[in-house]
Amino acid sequence: MNFPRFPPIAAGLVLVLSLAACGGHSTNRPERAKVPGSDDGFTPVQLVKTDIDRVAEAHLRDAYFSLRALTEKLYRRNPREWKKSGQAGVDAAMARLFDQAHGWSFKELEGRRGVDALRLAFRDDYAGDRVLALAAGLGGMLDSAFGGKREFFLLDDLDPQKFYDSARNVEIVAWKLNSARDATGALLLLSNEGGANGNLSFEREFGRLIGNLDLLSVVVSEKSSRSVARLAQSAAAFVFLPFK
Repeated sequence: MNFPRFPPIAAGLVLVLSLAACGGHSTNRPERAKVPGSDDGFTPVQLVKTDIDRVAEAHLRDAYFSLRALTEKLYRRNPREWKKSGQAGVDAAMARLFDQAHGWSFKELEGRRGVDALRLAFRDDYAGDRVLALAAGLGGMLDSAFGGKREFFLLDDLDPQKFYDSARNVEIVAWKLNSARDATGALLLLSNEGGANGNLSFEREFGRLIGNLDLLSVVVSEKSSRSVARLAQSAAAFVFLPFK
């Protein structure tokens, strides 16, 4: 099934809502989310960007902010993971992932990147830092979806299918976090907590990231007049979508 085509007025409304969603943050969020390897300073070249370019950059910043928030939450709930990487603590583990240039490739992952790293994070026999594998997998996937770029200009070609597929893969990650268990029946990684005083902050952040990518897929498909193939699969059969 393809995304419905929007008339010009509706397409403009999608764009306005997208800009509003990207610009509005709750009080506990920084005004701008830093993208690894980016330079957030103003440059004159920004004057020649289209509205869609600016929307894409805003979504990129927010996607990486969500990834950073999720990674920190996972490390704090699973301190054994950063210890596997030999880090001094959560701050050191986070700095390695988000404040250093690495192209989302780490020696512990043996060349795995993107979806391949995500698969490793949920392998029962994996003895390494699962949070590193998960964060690096999502980071590499986002990097590929945005074409490895940090800025976008008039002639840049973004593929809406990659944003759509990325959103589905994030859904799979969220599902696996609540279901993937080791041989003893214990969850591979702790995230959400149920009960009256449960912690659903993971679920909210995953929802934000999924909505971000889905909305950008619609906006970019309107710009490029390219349709998006939508895939329906049951949760029990969730398999990460191949991603290049």
